Amino acid sequence: MENMSLTHWKNSIQLIDSHCHLDDDRFDADRDQVVARARALQINKIVIPATTANRWAKVKQVAETYEGVYPAYGMHPMFIEQHQTAHLVELDEWLDRERPVAVGECGVDFYHSRVDQKWQLQLFTEQLQLARNHALPVIVHVRKAMDEVISLLRKNTPVGGVIHSFSGSLQQARQLIDLGLKLGIAATVGFERAKKLRSVVASVPDHGLLIESDAPDQPGVNHRGELNQPAYIVEHLKTIAELRNVSELELSKILQQNTFQVFNF
Repeated sequence: MENMSLTHWKNSIQLIDSHCHLDDDRFDADRDQVVARARALQINKIVIPATTANRWAKVKQVAETYEGVYPAYGMHPMFIEQHQTAHLVELDEWLDRERPVAVGECGVDFYHSRVDQKWQLQLFTEQLQLARNHALPVIVHVRKAMDEVISLLRKNTPVGGVIHSFSGSLQQARQLIDLGLKLGIAATVGFERAKKLRSVVASVPDHGLLIESDAPDQPGVNHRGELNQPAYIVEHLKTIAELRNVSELELSKILQQNTFQVFNF
């Protein structure tokens, strides 16, 4: 680290990775090492959002294996063809029995097409309702559907949650924060070309931000071609601190407080 020794870092800054797919099969060979690298940098809590019903058991198993790793259960819109109505009944049972930290990853994704638009919107709406019924926050995935997601969140406002890997406008960011949600900021913020996101990160109020890796996906500017991992969030912490003109220590305290506000640790 350029501006502080590792000892100073370990003695002062603590972080929570609010979105990491630690259950991903690509981590099977070295998951212990990935967790150890994160802990060496005082990243002592990691949230694992599920993507499909057939991943819930592995998310649960991984979360139970490591202290400070917490599960969320939901159905990701990018795997829409795998979801069934019966899975909503199963999800209701999982939420009741397991008491995870959130419902998710859920949401709407029209990046490739709108062929499944009706089913995507229905599935997201029903997961929002389940979250409300269980008094749980939501972890929301959204691409090319921000207005639709905001509209559904207004109708089914959750007890809290995060818009994962936020990429919308400043106006949309403010609307979401006004609804009680926070913006998950991934390593994309480190790319100079991400001018809109960097402007949002510099402008929104302190209470509107979380930090996340989305590992093993979305590696940052220094890790192109690699599997992403939680330890790398220390790099975009630095970027966010610079954009907001605060110290990394001050920002880490804000982010930790915000994350505790969202999740049922």
